[in-house]
Amino acid sequence: LPMSGVGEILKAVDDFGPFQKWLVLLTLFPCLSVAFHQFCQLFMVPHVPHHCDTSWIRATGPNLTEEEQLNLTLPRDADGVYEQCSMYSPVDWDLDSIMAHGLNATEKCSSGWVYPSAQPPSLLTEFDLVCDRKELNDISQSIYMLGLFLGSMIFGPLSDRIGRRPVILISVFLQGLFGVGIALVPHFYVYMAFRCVVGASVSGITMTILALATEWIGVSSRPKAVLISHCCFAIGQMLLAGLSYGIRNWRLLQITGSAPIFAFFFSIQVLPESARWLVTKGRIEEAKKVLQKAASINKRTIPPALLEQRNSQGFPMPWFDCLAFCILKLKPENQTQSGSTLDLFRKKHLRKVTLIMSCAWFVNSLVYYGLSLNVTNFGLDIYLTQLAFGAVEIPARVGCIFMLQWFGRKKTQAVLLLLSGLVCLIITVIPEDQPVVTTILATVGKFTASASFSTSYVYSAELFPTVIRQTGVGLCSMSARVAGIMAPLIRLLSQYHRAIPMAIFGSAPVVVGLLCFLLP
Repeated sequence: LPMSGVGEILKAVDDFGPFQKWLVLLTLFPCLSVAFHQFCQLFMVPHVPHHCDTSWIRATGPNLTEEEQLNLTLPRDADGVYEQCSMYSPVDWDLDSIMAHGLNATEKCSSGWVYPSAQPPSLLTEFDLVCDRKELNDISQSIYMLGLFLGSMIFGPLSDRIGRRPVILISVFLQGLFGVGIALVPHFYVYMAFRCVVGASVSGITMTILALATEWIGVSSRPKAVLISHCCFAIGQMLLAGLSYGIRNWRLLQITGSAPIFAFFFSIQVLPESARWLVTKGRIEEAKKVLQKAASINKRTIPPALLEQRNSQGFPMPWFDCLAFCILKLKPENQTQSGSTLDLFRKKHLRKVTLIMSCAWFVNSLVYYGLSLNVTNFGLDIYLTQLAFGAVEIPARVGCIFMLQWFGRKKTQAVLLLLSGLVCLIITVIPEDQPVVTTILATVGKFTASASFSTSYVYSAELFPTVIRQTGVGLCSMSARVAGIMAPLIRLLSQYHRAIPMAIFGSAPVVVGLLCFLLP
């Protein structure tokens, strides 16, 4: 009995016909929303001038002008500008004494902060993400990334158990519900918890949709489908720049970016289950229906030769039973061979590949998010920078295909990592008054990091043997998620020196880039 069962039937159905193209098109809509959730918080925490609330002095001097009030109650820094995070300690003197002697003892803002009244509501102004609470911004980005990590651990096994379609629908529902819910939160800690759930749902959507698409599409057309979804993610980033430019109120922006995903539910009728998954679960009749539907949409008929294969007794078998027989017969065999994570470390050659590729995924993710989440600190208009960051990913993803063909896997991976590291290291020595140079370098860094990420996808799938490919790529993907959690936390080190985060984002890929030359 030939094991070409599934592949042959898919070829008969047409492995990239109108049915598969519709499927890829359907999967693009969630890709846009994923880009929104990944980076929307950057635009909800703009730099806003602020100072301590010193309205206590109004009790003694109700007729003071605002300028007089600030002059009496706020210390100034070396440049003569009012301090943003400290104030003179309140006293119970009368106004004349305060004006005559002045105040000397300072303390941190004890009654909150004051922001410009014309400022549209942002996360920063509503939840006071300034001074001692400034770190909460990066911590909440990190918690979102933790959600991505947890989502990949929960939804991966779940989609193998209950099917691709239900998991996609559950993830879309959670993303819409908690995405809109974020816009209604009363407290920043609730905001962080909701972001964590949205992160998990984003993982569920991206992983499962990719699995569903690849199980319907022939091997030769798979890179095309993955590339299209990557480019769609880049377009989503560009749309985010326009959306956040037009909507400055953070709650409205959150609803505008989250609610449209509910429209995806209208595609429930047309979203197919994976025929391969159905057959592995022994649900032959359902598999029969979806494959026939696919064949009719692709205007194909399944050849009689496939419809009647012979079993071991020489009797004809209907092709679906044959297909089921093929897969189910193969499944136990696969399971006995399929490797565990430990197998990746048993053989010397595999151990080297596993460690270096895990490091490559780790630093790819570190640089990618290190630059992407730093978009507000390069000194140029953040909306234009975000637009450039999104736009540059498209040539990076497409160009990566040609680079792989021209220079081979190893050189491409190593050189892209070295370049992205060097760019970050150069940024550390650029003076702060050169925002244009910094932004151009950061955009080049984003280009090389995106191309390097795509290279790692292709390279790691080829380096791991078939029996432990899923395990190997899964481990690499996990290390990338861990880097995603760490990237926002590394940015917190900038309070000690502004160059520290970029120095870390730069030196790690240089080291791993050199290690890549040891790969086969």
